Amino acid sequence: MILGIKKLHELVQKQKLVENLCERELNNPEGAGFDLRLDEVYEIEGAGFLGLKERETPKINLLAKNNPDSEENFYVFKPGEYYLIKTMERVNLPVSLSGIILPRTTLFRSGLGLFNGIVQPGYSGELTFGLSNLGKSNIKIEFGARVVHITFHEVLGEGNEYRGQWQGGRVGTEGAEKQV
Repeated sequence: MILGIKKLHELVQKQKLVENLCERELNNPEGAGFDLRLDEVYEIEGAGFLGLKERETPKINLLAKNNPDSEENFYVFKPGEYYLIKTMERVNLPVSLSGIILPRTTLFRSGLGLFNGIVQPGYSGELTFGLSNLGKSNIKIEFGARVVHITFHEVLGEGNEYRGQWQGGRVGTEGAEKQV
């Protein structure tokens, strides 16, 4: 079952389900979830490894981040390039909820493809997604612009709390590490 806005606002107030929501999402949201905003852009480079017991993501480099004091508070996504993007908002999911991330339609109408997964019960932190410009034109996105939509779904029965190493919102590994 997807939770509606009234219930989501209640959980934001009582349990800090989502922190740092913009005024629009607090006072006049659309649909049955919240839009989340662009805060940071990264590139990846080098090799990575995903094994049975160990993993190492490619090196990440911060390209740009939200700076409201700057006149050029935007990033230009170039055709054919792959990026990691991070949200301004932080989620704090109880074990009874999971989050589903969807692109705002303006992304794919602009030629941008979003690569994302499920936000597991018990996860707490900012969210990171893959974004690729699959089109032929540069696409400029202002930091703070709404780029993804999250809906929250009730977990029926017993859910297990997320205990993975991405807890807290980190973007990449700091070298090889053991899988949890």
